[in-house]
This record gives sequence, structure tokens and C-alpha cells, in this order.
Amino acid sequence: MGRLSNISGYKAAKAFEKAGWQKMGQVGSHLVMVKTGINVNLSIPQHKELSVGTLRALIRNSGLTVDELLKLL
Repeated sequence: MGRLSNISGYKAAKAFEKAGWQKMGQVGSHLVMVKTGINVNLSIPQHKELSVGTLRALIRNSGLTVDELLKLL
């Protein structure tokens, strides 16, 4: 299992795009992403650094594993 570090919201969004998530829009400083077939929206803060807990929650909601996301980065 890989080790998560603080990454930017921009890099996280790019990694989720590679996994098939699409940008739906932006609400304030949060980018909303959707994926067909999944009833969850990802709300990714567009900050310089995402905390590890926030990133881990996004990974869990997306259905990916930590290692899969690290490969997409």
C-alpha cells in the first residue's frame, strides 16, 4: 500500500479525471465531479494542499484504492 502525501486539489482532480470522473461544475472553491453509474458526487476543494483525511475520503467515495490513485498521479 502506497503512502499518501499532501497534494493539491488540482492534481487530485486530474487523477480522478484519468479514472473516468468528469467535471460537472464548481461551487465556490470546490470542484464537483460525477461519474456515470455511480450515485456519488466528488467535491474536491481547489486548495494548494489537501489534507490526507480529505484525500482518503475522496478515494473511498470514488471506489478507488489508494494504490490506484497513486498510479494515476
